[in-house]
Amino acid sequence: MSEAFLYTILAGLFGLLIGSFLNVCISRLPDDYSIDEPRSQCPRCGKMIQWYDNIPVLSFVVLGGKGRCCREPISFRYPLVELITGLLFAAAVYRLGAGWAAVKWCLFIAILIELIFSDLESRILPDEFTKWGVALGVMMSPVVALPNGIIPAMLSVYYPAGSGSLASFLNSGLSALLLSGGLWFLGWGYEKIRGREGLGFGDVKMVAMMGSFLGLETALVGLMAGSLLGTVLGLAWIKLKGANSDSYELPFGSFLGVGALVAAILSL
Repeated sequence: MSEAFLYTILAGLFGLLIGSFLNVCISRLPDDYSIDEPRSQCPRCGKMIQWYDNIPVLSFVVLGGKGRCCREPISFRYPLVELITGLLFAAAVYRLGAGWAAVKWCLFIAILIELIFSDLESRILPDEFTKWGVALGVMMSPVVALPNGIIPAMLSVYYPAGSGSLASFLNSGLSALLLSGGLWFLGWGYEKIRGREGLGFGDVKMVAMMGSFLGLETALVGLMAGSLLGTVLGLAWIKLKGANSDSYELPFGSFLGVGALVAAILSL
């Protein structure tokens, strides 16, 4: 077995564990519950779950998708989040190798998965993943440089060639600021014209997080892809369900997350 293959397998297994943790965050953070107390419990009857019933993906399969204590069906979201996280962690390490670049992308993947499913279920994008995600993206930028673009080109006028880490740091921060500021302005304009809120501030913070990890151009691709996906699927859902388009709350953060994942994959 090659070393690269071993690291890929380990990354996938670690991703399964992180996916299990993300499930806890998705279930608890929107309701302001603690993520460490109480221990994991059955989402249907509330009884504590033993460790052997809490093994990512495997326990769900063994138990037939039902709680051991109550035999009530458990949401398929639990194994889905674990499996997606494990596969994407493995893919990141396979593509980038075991290093800081893979660490950065695995962090970004975990943040996006939590936000996608949290917004889909509760229409909430927790600050713990948006605001702290911005901080992580900016802090990682000197370690794993962002791709070249218009901001680094402008910064090169003022900073010599040897200041790559500083330029990447500034690129990350400015990308977050410009993207979130631009989206906030669009939301503000929409509210003034239509008389109702068009964007939640959670979406603005999520776009800032995308900018800090991806840089301006790649994050813009993710923003446009997410907006297009949200428009098409949102309109289709409203038409299918006969819902009122003025009152339907679109989980825009979920579509942003998918768009950001696509943009990140295309940039590697």
